[in-house]
Formats: sequence, structure tokens, C-alpha cells
Amino acid sequence: MSFSLLLEMASSSDPDRTAVVSGDIRLTTEELSALADGGAGVIAASGAQHVAYVGTGGAMLPLLLFSAARAAVALTPLNYRLSGDGLRELIDRLPTPLVVADAEYLDVVAGAGKLVIAADEFVEAARTAEPASEFADPDEIAVVLFTSGTTSRPKAVELTHNNLTSYVTGTVEFGSASPDDAALICVPPYHIAGVSAALSNLYAGRKMVYLNKFDPSEWVRLVADEGITTATVVPTMLDRIVSVLERDPTDLPTLRNLAYGGSKVALPLVRKALELLPSVGFVNAYGLTETSSSIAVLTPDDHREALTAADHAVARRLGSVGQPVPGVEVQIRADDGTVLGAGETGELFVRGEQVSGRYAEIGSVLDAEGWFPTKDVAMLDESGYLFIGGRSDDTIIRGGENIAPAEIEDVLVEHPHVHLCAVVGPEDPEWGQIIVAVVVPAKGANPDPDELREYVRKSLRGSRTPDRVVFREELPTTPTGKVLRRELVAEFTRSTA
Repeated sequence: MSFSLLLEMASSSDPDRTAVVSGDIRLTTEELSALADGGAGVIAASGAQHVAYVGTGGAMLPLLLFSAARAAVALTPLNYRLSGDGLRELIDRLPTPLVVADAEYLDVVAGAGKLVIAADEFVEAARTAEPASEFADPDEIAVVLFTSGTTSRPKAVELTHNNLTSYVTGTVEFGSASPDDAALICVPPYHIAGVSAALSNLYAGRKMVYLNKFDPSEWVRLVADEGITTATVVPTMLDRIVSVLERDPTDLPTLRNLAYGGSKVALPLVRKALELLPSVGFVNAYGLTETSSSIAVLTPDDHREALTAADHAVARRLGSVGQPVPGVEVQIRADDGTVLGAGETGELFVRGEQVSGRYAEIGSVLDAEGWFPTKDVAMLDESGYLFIGGRSDDTIIRGGENIAPAEIEDVLVEHPHVHLCAVVGPEDPEWGQIIVAVVVPAKGANPDPDELREYVRKSLRGSRTPDRVVFREELPTTPTGKVLRRELVAEFTRSTA
């Protein structure tokens, strides 16, 4: 079904419930639905075949999602942090788009040669426009998201209405939230987590409170002032929240669940967060843009059990992403396509209604049986818990031996003098690639490189020992916390040369 029906269900069942809080804006489900009808009218009158959004999100994201859906066109939220040239390049790849931009980004997109409207003007026009409401075919494209492009040209992932509604209805029970439930959303609008948060929280019946520009102190304040019960953050956000709570311990009595994901989270950070917020249920969610959000979840009970377990097999699950969500199948395959058993490492393949695996200009990359190749190195344990070992593209081949950076990072980050780390493999004329560990020291620490190398050597084979250890004040990352390994590889390849 078209995901616009999710809003229709919400507004019909509880029209007066507060749906969105964004700064001074507060909208009930009925008000959001009426605005979306008007927004669809604005889009239809423009003659656009696509809607692009450049801005920080907030109420604009759910409004544009449902406005575009009811106009039967696709929406693409774009990374507002890109340069003007970068944004125009992506906009040029969209068919006849209407570009909606927050005021501060109007000048950036003004030269795109497309129809451009300010976000506040769109809202005002939607209040008085002739309503339009057209139910799109479930197999029509609903949302197009560009991948981060950390290793290559950004790909345009096409998600259908069926992909997105399958995820929402498969993981959320309609109207299951309590009247006082509220979700704090601070993930970027151009990330799949931002899209899925808008759809799933509305469907569950939670008030959505937006923090457009993340600040850890403001995040803590909003949790307290708005009675936030659930929130989702990326690893860099969790790190900064933990730092604030360590510096100024704050009781957050309403917060029941805190989900984190988007990239790998260091176990010491997870343990510290569990220690600081013992009454909060933590959730590790793993997914990809191509899978319409989470495909595996480590539940609060899983966290608690693993944290205190004496059994090593159970304890190590704290470093997993949990078990597949309903409706999703997973396989681990060897290079030759053989399906591997428990405990064996290979590439993760996934299948299910929520899995798209389709790109604009490329088409579908699903195999003949509908399986999507994630390009993630992974392993399933005997109990079906999924462990992600990083991207297959990140594998270091040193002297003919394949080495997963995550294997070294998981050891190194446990050293008390290490706060964060990333391991990369720049080119080397003798070994093909060498192992370089980039370390952000713990606060007040001044670690010795040889001591860190020896620390790794004691846990792993000598061939896994970093050839070099270098120190940085921070790691280069995307806004969602993914380390920009290509920047580090380029830097150290030049250095080695």
C-alpha cells in the first residue's frame, strides 16, 4: 500500500494527538494530514515529477514525505552539508524536480536551473492550496536516497511504497504507543533512519520531537522537558551525550529506550552508556539504505544479558547487531557463493519485502532468488546473532593475507588509553598494503605507539599488528558517524610514498 495511508490511519484514529514538535511548530495528526493534502496540491500544480528537499528537517520531513506520497511523486531529501556544486550535481540526476529548501540554503540551490521554493513558502502555500490526494501504486518509487559515497560516486537508492510500509508494519504495531510516549529525532533527514523514524513513530502513535541541529546538552534538555521516552542516535552523538552525562550527571526518568546505529559503536562506549543510564533499554539497530532501515536488532534484554554474562558466547553478543527482524532472511556466503554455517565469516546477503536493492541509472542488483549483496563482512553465531565485521572493500591484503580492520579495532579500542580508533591499509611497495592504526587518545592520555602495537600483538597473530600507529584529535566521519576511511587511506598512501 502507499505509505500515505499510514498518516490517514493515524489521523482517523486519533486526530487530536500531537504528531510533530519542531521548534515553535506543533501539529496534530489531523493538522499534519490537512497540510499534506495541501502540500500535494502545491506539488501537483508545479508539474514536478519529483521533489527534492535541502534542509535540516524537523516538521518539513514528515510534511514533504506525505505531501509527495499524496501527489504520487518521489521525494529525495539531500545532504544540506554538500557544496553548491555537489547539490546541483545530485539535483540534476532527478527527473523534473521541485526543489524545496530551508531559507539558509536557498542561495546554494538557486543556480540549479530548477523550480525552487522556500520551505516556509511551501508550508504557507499548502495551507491554502487546492488539496490533492492520489494513492500511488505500492510498487511505485516513494523515496530516493543518495548513499554517502564514502568509497565511490553516490548511488541513488530507490525505495518503493511497499518497501517502506513492509518495514513499518513488520516491526511496529499500529497505535501501540502510550499517550505520553514521545520520540526525539535528531538523525539527518537525508538518512534512511530519518525517513523510517518519521513513518514508524507516526504509525506507532508517538509524538515526534525534532532536534534539527544536534547538540548534546540540548538533547539532554529536550529529553527532560518534552518527557522523551525513546530516541535514536548515531555513534558520534552517543559519544557526545555520554561526555555530557559524565561531566554533569542528569536523571532522565522518562527515557525508556535509546537506539543507536548507523555505524559500528565501540564496546567501551556501549558499556559506559549502560552504566550511566542503567534504567534505559538500549537497542543496537543495523540496516542499510537499500533495506528501508533496520534488518537486525539487539534488544534491551540482549544488552543486559550480555553485559553480565559469565558465558563468553553470550557476553560477546554485546558486540553483535542482534537477530534479524520479522520478515527478513539472512545468509552468509563465501566468495564462490556457498552458503556458510554458524561461526563462518563471509559476505552478508539479505532478502525480504522491505529490501529494495534497486538503484536509479543501474537497476536492481538482487540475484535471481531476490537476495541483496550488502558488501558487509559478517558472521552468524550458533544462536542466530549477527556480527558485522565491516565493509568487504575495507579488507586489508598485507603480504597476501586478508585482514579485517574491525578485528584489530575491536582489540585496540579496549586499551584504557584509546578513545576511538580506525585501522586502514594504505598501499605499500613491499607488502601491497600495510596496517595503519589511527588513534584518538582517551582524555588526558598520552599513549605510546609501541605499547599499543604490543597490546594488539598479545591478542592477535603477529601479522595483525599495526605497522604504524598515528594519533589524531578526531577521526574524519560522515554526519552519521561512518569513518571516512578513503581520506585516511589517501593520506597515508601519500605518506608511505
